[in-house]
Amino acid sequence: MLHFGPAGIPDSSPKRDTISGIKRVAEIGLNAMEVEFVRGVRMNPRTAEEAGKIAKELNILLSAHAPYFINLASEDEKKREKGIEFITDTARIADALGAKTVVFHPGYYYKKDKNKTFSLMIENIKKAKKIVEENKWDVVLAPETMGRQAAFGSLDEIIKICEEADVVPAVDFAHIHARGNGCLKTKNDFGEIFDRLEKLGLKNFHMHFTGVEYKNGNEKKHLILEDGDLDFSLLASELAERKINGTLISESPNLEVDALHMKKVYERTK
Repeated sequence: MLHFGPAGIPDSSPKRDTISGIKRVAEIGLNAMEVEFVRGVRMNPRTAEEAGKIAKELNILLSAHAPYFINLASEDEKKREKGIEFITDTARIADALGAKTVVFHPGYYYKKDKNKTFSLMIENIKKAKKIVEENKWDVVLAPETMGRQAAFGSLDEIIKICEEADVVPAVDFAHIHARGNGCLKTKNDFGEIFDRLEKLGLKNFHMHFTGVEYKNGNEKKHLILEDGDLDFSLLASELAERKINGTLISESPNLEVDALHMKKVYERTK
């Protein structure tokens, strides 16, 4: 089964808190929500447990996104340690929420040295994973494919990290499209992504989708679906044909509207 929902509290939610957001997601006919900790993890465990209980009652599948300012390959050791802390703080609250997937941005290349970058990424993701396991938090860590040339996170890099650090990918199609300077033009282009992901042996995928503006292989900003050149119907066809399970999160500026649109397109395609 595929779950569809917004990245964060729906724009139409009457209140800007997680519980209100979850209730609004259910009201409009979606069944997933990614809880966004953009600048820091500021939710207490009691609130998280309450939100998780409501999500479970409403059949809303939650995930969590760690703060954006993470660089696990920074030249500054303190920044690498802070990145691990951001990931594990998110994992702690995600566990209380009942959110199984913790998405994070891995960071940037270490002095443009890819070998050093890989070693630092693997070392620090493993450190974060060890803390998660020691605390018995029921989550998986998911490094995200990234949309800028300076950021670590091409599809191949994320697959390699997942293989070596035993984590799972967060597949952001807009980032892949932008990084490849508009590379996702046909259904087969999306199929090739899943062909490459198959080696990980996954049964569920955590995915992001939005329209995107890009230039020279770099993401500039998110767009509503109708304003971008990334055609969701191509992905929907591939998802339906392969019977992909998991979660598809809308990161469109038209947050829940485009999430609902994607859900309808997928259901019509299926």
